[in-house]
Amino acid sequence: MIVVTGATGNVGRELVSILAAAGEQVTAVSRQPAQFAEGVRHSQADLNDPTSLRSALEGADALFLLVAGDDPHGILKEAADVKRVVLLSSQGAGTRPEVYRHPALFERAVRESGLDFTILRPGGFDSNAYAWAESVRTRRTAAAPFGDVGLPTIDPADIAAVAAAVLRESGHSGRTYELTGPALVTPRERAAALGAALGEPVRFVEQTREEARAQMLQVMPEPVVEGTLAILGEPTAAEQSVSPDVQRVLGRAPRTFADWAARNLPAFR
Repeated sequence: MIVVTGATGNVGRELVSILAAAGEQVTAVSRQPAQFAEGVRHSQADLNDPTSLRSALEGADALFLLVAGDDPHGILKEAADVKRVVLLSSQGAGTRPEVYRHPALFERAVRESGLDFTILRPGGFDSNAYAWAESVRTRRTAAAPFGDVGLPTIDPADIAAVAAAVLRESGHSGRTYELTGPALVTPRERAAALGAALGEPVRFVEQTREEARAQMLQVMPEPVVEGTLAILGEPTAAEQSVSPDVQRVLGRAPRTFADWAARNLPAFR
């Protein structure tokens, strides 16, 4: 049985669907009540309270772990009987650990746990474009800073596909996979791809760094905002590198942002 935490998120929900379709027994964990496909067991738990996971983890063989809560060692203690842990971390844990301390803390705990583990480090998500949904629907505009700086953002469905493969297959123990899309894409190009999918132009509006910072501070802590802006505006070579790891694990190239936009078009209509 495979336990999936964060099961209502962009990656988790897709992962639950992939695993269930493959015939796996799945327990989907979320803080709030949720509905899943027939045959998927749901367990309500909060990673801030590791003991709340006990029921979900009973009889589990593998755990997909989200970076959430402040006690990764407590979570892993509850998961001591599982055979495999797959951690969804962040690229920033490798490139900017002084800023992305939370995922770096979870990585360290997983490595020290004594469990069979694999770490997934995705860069930016294609689904971050949902932040444009309202402005694209109502005004056909998309605003972002650093309009011509490209990053190899990744489709969350590809992260889920990699996680499913790693959870179900052998040969991934102790590995850290860097997960990116197939090419560098700028914010301006992402807006254009949304316009192409809609059949109408989407006007790109370039924000100043301060405008973007003020917006981000509404939903993110200041250190993470500063780290995110640094990645968006002054990415390192590692942060702009296209990783081969999706291809290695899945045997196919990662999907493009245009693919993601076409599949998620209803959010922008």
